[in-house]
Amino acid sequence: MSNVPVRIVYRSGEGNLTWAEDDDVLRQALVDGDGFVWLDLTIRAEEDASVLRDVFSFHELTIEDCVSPRVDPARIDDYQDYLFLIVQALTAYDSERELVPVEVDFYLGRNYVVSCHREPIAAIEHFRERCRRDERLLRRTPDWVLHGLIDAIVDEYLPIVDAVDETIDTLEEQILERPDTKLMRHIMLAKRNALHIRRATVPQREIMQRLSRGEFSEFIRTDVAIYYRDIFDHLTRIDYLIEAVRDLADGALNTYLSVISNRLNQIMKVLTAAATVFLPLTLISGIYGMNFTQNQFPSFHDPWGFAAVVGSMFALAAGLLAFFRWRNWI
Repeated sequence: MSNVPVRIVYRSGEGNLTWAEDDDVLRQALVDGDGFVWLDLTIRAEEDASVLRDVFSFHELTIEDCVSPRVDPARIDDYQDYLFLIVQALTAYDSERELVPVEVDFYLGRNYVVSCHREPIAAIEHFRERCRRDERLLRRTPDWVLHGLIDAIVDEYLPIVDAVDETIDTLEEQILERPDTKLMRHIMLAKRNALHIRRATVPQREIMQRLSRGEFSEFIRTDVAIYYRDIFDHLTRIDYLIEAVRDLADGALNTYLSVISNRLNQIMKVLTAAATVFLPLTLISGIYGMNFTQNQFPSFHDPWGFAAVVGSMFALAAGLLAFFRWRNWI
């Protein structure tokens, strides 16, 4: 076995639990037909998957999925001796960053569960701690343990959905208080995060439906299948909630565009009023600035002529402003 982090939980046929990282314990557990083993494996390179190839003899296509850095959509494959599942876990939510789904691969056999991932998964760590506190979770069948692992992953979705919802509410308040171009990027980021959640939710919901209706009865017992139905219900609820969040994001975007458009209209109204006021003043000053003889302009030689022209310009401007104010144009 390589130096990659490996955690083994072995429950013998007699009911004794062993927490180990020993290759010999793993081989002994697989031979024990009445026992159960959960192997949690972190895979970052090809050599890290040697245990899957050498000890379990899993199909090469499944190992390729485990090793590949690409995040594949959720799916389930039946290889007769075991089931291979791909689900997606979500990283911790940050309103300033895009959500990055993390692929988690599961093998379900008659006396084992293998979980593979490229980085630590908080949901799996939480489930592991629960098992340490309550070892009864590991004294049941492999399909029950797989349910616990997937359920822990899905439970991490709802807080993230709520966080995205709160982010959008905050953005709407900021839009109404002080619209800013940076808000557009945050709104689009929230929409992309909602899309990431939905892309992870819908395929997994279909998988849980297949597991809950007895399609894989050799690996999923009837009394356990109903618990997969519960995960299906949770995913369905999350799908409904994320659709509502996407509608809220669209509403926030429309609100932003409306506020910006209204703000632009107000600016254009002020500029138009200012241009309208200065237009006749510019006309008067332009006329008196024409290259004609001085005798052709009235009051040009009078001492009060300049003051009269300027005063009339101020009076005209004040009159226009008063008229605009009376019509509620400004």
